[in-house]
Amino acid sequence: MGERMRATALLAVMCILTPANSAAQSYVSEDGKLKVALVKMPYTGARNVPELSDVPDYLAQGGIEDRLTGRGVALKPMSTVALTAEEQREYGEWHRLGLANGHLKEIVAQNRRDGYLSVGLLANCSSLMGMLAGLQYSGETGRPLRVGLVFIDAHGDFNTPETTLSGMLGGMPVAVSAGLALRNLRLESGLDPALPTRHIVMAAVRDTDPLEQELIDRSDIEMLTVEDIRTRSENIHRQMERLSGLTDVIYIHVDMDVLDPSEVAGHALTVPGGPTSAELAAALTEMFRYEKVAALGIASTPAWERDPQGSAREAAYRLMEGALEGAKRR
Repeated sequence: MGERMRATALLAVMCILTPANSAAQSYVSEDGKLKVALVKMPYTGARNVPELSDVPDYLAQGGIEDRLTGRGVALKPMSTVALTAEEQREYGEWHRLGLANGHLKEIVAQNRRDGYLSVGLLANCSSLMGMLAGLQYSGETGRPLRVGLVFIDAHGDFNTPETTLSGMLGGMPVAVSAGLALRNLRLESGLDPALPTRHIVMAAVRDTDPLEQELIDRSDIEMLTVEDIRTRSENIHRQMERLSGLTDVIYIHVDMDVLDPSEVAGHALTVPGGPTSAELAAALTEMFRYEKVAALGIASTPAWERDPQGSAREAAYRLMEGALEGAKRR
């Protein structure tokens, strides 16, 4: 028996042993349409930019709903994360981000319980904790599910306040999700317990700070290269099969700075050498064929005046369509 066949057989056995409340879902309606819920998350948590981003609105207003319904997708009415009037008076951007992530958690969890695959239109990567928390608590029993993460970004976002060179919260969400820092933010976001690092795969990461890289090297995080993405290599399937065996549900997160800079010229943190949106969309199609994948997040899309030709938004739409095509093929 070959290595791929052995891995597939092992995965089948592990899926049989998975608790009933964490069973993979089809996300298909009675008339055979893929059920998808778009969720806008505008809160940034950043202290040097507006607290509310216009990125989710930019993605929502470019015709994505018509494009998806035209492809035979059944859409749930779009949701938007918003703080209550009382929460808006709370002090501290990071604190309010945690509260907003808590609302995102509830939306994503309910979407999955209702049989919808969530697609997050995210201001930035700080929404990661809310998306993960939503899947973690999307089971029927209320017990936390084991969540896997495929994090696709030019940067590792694995800094802590002790290792960061920039001080940006946006460079920390994977470390926060793994329980390495900012415990209060993680708990306010609803993510508890933290993710074991063996449940994390980073893809196309090519720009890390020195101490951040040390943290990654000491972790159990697995890596996919840009070349793996470009060629849709067997390594993608090895990692998806590994996560499917370890976890109950999987989240795939994309920061748009992972792409070739020509497609996201308005992004402030581009890094040379990334895949094209067509290449990444094809890789997402492969990833979303795995039944435990339950949500996609698209973060940090250049918007409005930073995307005058609309190329970044078109790239984001291409990624969504590629992912959902994979879900249709399950």
